[in-house]
Amino acid sequence: MALFPPFLSRALTALAAAAVVLGTSGCAQQLSVENADVPGWKATALPSTGGIVAEDSGRILNARPVDHTENVAAGTYSLTLVCDGGGKAFLAVRSADQELVELGAACYGTRETTKLTVAKTGPLELSVSSVDAPTLYAYQIVQAG
Repeated sequence: MALFPPFLSRALTALAAAAVVLGTSGCAQQLSVENADVPGWKATALPSTGGIVAEDSGRILNARPVDHTENVAAGTYSLTLVCDGGGKAFLAVRSADQELVELGAACYGTRETTKLTVAKTGPLELSVSSVDAPTLYAYQIVQAG
């Protein structure tokens, strides 16, 4: 005589199989931000396009911002930020001690884009940060067409 009716026995078997699959996938090693191939990730997360005047990518391994300065001509641009690794990243753009824009992106590979207007030719101060480190980030400033 069976311990459980046939339908219940099949359900319990399916449940046990699902638990094994979930448990095994939880043990699978995932690529960490620290060991990630940043150029390879960037190539898929933020493919190159024409008209790029500034770009950067890398890792944020702690809460300290990653700063970069780039000389950019006056004009209108498209600014795109993408990050990965969980949480959120921010990109602040300043010119002559004035904040031009701050852009945030969810770190699940979603690209965020905004318009950037540079009034005077000169250096732009770009600062990428995340309180959810470690994360990967990439941004591009592209001439608006």
